[in-house]
Parts: sequence; C-alpha cells; structure tokens
Amino acid sequence: MAFRIGFGYDVHRLVNDRELWIGGVKIPFEKGLLGHSDADVLIHAICDALLGAACMRDIGYHFPDNDSEFKDIDSKILLARTIELIATKGYRVGNIDATVCAEHPKLNPHIPAMQKVLAEIMKTDEDAVSIKATTTERLGFTGREEGISAYAVCLIVKDE
Repeated sequence: MAFRIGFGYDVHRLVNDRELWIGGVKIPFEKGLLGHSDADVLIHAICDALLGAACMRDIGYHFPDNDSEFKDIDSKILLARTIELIATKGYRVGNIDATVCAEHPKLNPHIPAMQKVLAEIMKTDEDAVSIKATTTERLGFTGREEGISAYAVCLIVKDE
C-alpha cells in the first residue's frame, strides 16, 4: 500500500506551576499541562496518529512515562524520533489534520507558529499541517478547564 491513515488522541490535566506547550510553542497562560514529558497534548496526538498509521503501536510504547530518559523531555524531540521511526518502514508525512480542545487560553493566534514548528520537524510544508482550536462549550473536563485534549489524523506516504 502506498499510503496509510492514522488517528491519535491525547489529554492532559491543567495544573499550576507548569509551562503550557502546545504544538511545540510555549503559550502564555497561568497553568500548564501535567505529564511525564512537557505534556504537549497536540504533539502527542500527532505522534500517536503517525505511529498508528505505520502500525508501530503508540507513543507510550516507544517513549514510556516510567523511563527517566523521557522525564520533562521536549515533545518536539519525541515527534522527531517518531518521524525517524516511521521512516524505518519507508514512510513520510503526507498531511496532518488536528484539533485542540480548550476553553482557555485562546489558541488561534498561535496556530501559524505551531504549523511552522511542526512542519519543520516533520520535514513537510506548512500547508500540510492543519491545526484547529475549539472549545467544548463549557461541557466536560475541558469545559470545566480541568484539562486540554487533542485529536489528530494523518496520511503517511510510502517512498517507493
């Protein structure tokens, strides 16, 4: 098969005394996401989509949260390693379509910077990295501002 699709999802709790990193960009906000790494929910969802498309399990399998090597790691490094992993099977990114769900902060002003950062890491055009932001209309854990979630789908292409 010359191409495959993948789906990824991630969620992290919002807490005090953490920086907020989404899509490889530091977002000014009074809270950050709790996680073993920098908890970049968007990058984690994208990694899971890419790994799933390549039938290579998930982010936790390759970068476990009980391994000190990944404690507080920059998720951009995890994405770069994910790109290397799918390349071992001859795949590269075709495109990404992702949605981040958060009541606050407003993410739309940061999307162009996220696209630029992610496209560079994934060695693709910015136009191949679609990122959207939405709220959950104050419903659920996201609506209560307890956490942020992200969904991602991807197309990977086999270099032949």
